[in-house]
Amino acid sequence: MQELINYKSKLFISGIFAIAMAYLESAVVVYLRGLYYPDGFQFPLIDIPLPVLLTEIGREAATIVMLWAIARMLAKNGREWFAYFAFNFGVWDIWYYLWLKILLNWPASILEWDILFLIPVPWLAPVLAPVLVSIALIFAAIVILNREEKDSPLIIPKAIWFFEIIAGLIIIISFITELDVLEAKQVPQYFPWWLFFCGYLAGLSVFLWKVFQSNKKLR
Repeated sequence: MQELINYKSKLFISGIFAIAMAYLESAVVVYLRGLYYPDGFQFPLIDIPLPVLLTEIGREAATIVMLWAIARMLAKNGREWFAYFAFNFGVWDIWYYLWLKILLNWPASILEWDILFLIPVPWLAPVLAPVLVSIALIFAAIVILNREEKDSPLIIPKAIWFFEIIAGLIIIISFITELDVLEAKQVPQYFPWWLFFCGYLAGLSVFLWKVFQSNKKLR
């Protein structure tokens, strides 16, 4: 039955799921900010009870599991699994901020700072940074799935996967450079955009190069 559904229909289903999940997550954030930031979310962060913090960490882990599960159900192989997961993640992340804008009129701008993730340590960056990552993930997912649909899969060697992982780690490092500021209960001021774009552009450029090389072989 799954083979009878084309990838565009699967992406539609996956996207609806991700948008709905993003609403659930943004709703939780609305409640938390109402409890701990009644005057509006801002840095420095306040201390929240340990049980609430652990619950938040568990919720984030559960979110990743849910994104993985829907991707696994839609995918026929490892390449598709990665693509659907990347697509789900990107749509979910972008719509999370869209829902917060609708529900709380936050962020005021795409350069507003946010706590992105808590595992294994807090990640923080201006909202624009994760949105750019999400756009790249959605783009890569559609390219990979389109090739799968045409029976000309994009085969990515282990060396390139390794390079992409390194690029991703560089991006993550850019998200945790202000940890000392967070621990000192200060307001973050500096985001290393140079480091972020080193990882972002390197990863995206190598992916585009591989797609270009692969397309040449198909002609």
